[in-house]
Amino acid sequence: MTEINIGINKINRLEIAEGLKRLLADSYTLYLQTHNFHWNVTGLQFRELHLMFEEHYTELATAVDDIAERIRTLDVAAPGTYKEFSMLSSIKEVEGVPIASEMVSLLTKGHEQVIRTCREVLKIAQQADDESTASLVSDRMRIHEKTAWLLRATQK
Repeated sequence: MTEINIGINKINRLEIAEGLKRLLADSYTLYLQTHNFHWNVTGLQFRELHLMFEEHYTELATAVDDIAERIRTLDVAAPGTYKEFSMLSSIKEVEGVPIASEMVSLLTKGHEQVIRTCREVLKIAQQADDESTASLVSDRMRIHEKTAWLLRATQK
């Protein structure tokens, strides 16, 4: 490939990409957790939660691709292994199969963590005048804020 010249210097591109790697890892970990809970949820809210979790993991599947492609656009290799995601993610894996209400609580916390990660990456992107990353991250933050609200609403 030719030298990249998109108006963001190499140091800033690397710093932004590192933040996006953390966002990718958090998003992928949340995707896996959501998919797991979709498969294993039981109880009185089974149908509602099963369908909601499917909507959420489907949306997350698209998100991880968008984030990884943004990392590549910055000319940095995107992480793509469980080992890398495990090291980068702020969201910890869940042992066993929790009850439905605990699944909702864990997913709410997961979405809130992704929001916090988005806020960190957004600051870095804004400081580097990287509107494309800022837009992507801002959109992701809005989606996760709404999803966390929807999950919290099921617990009232």
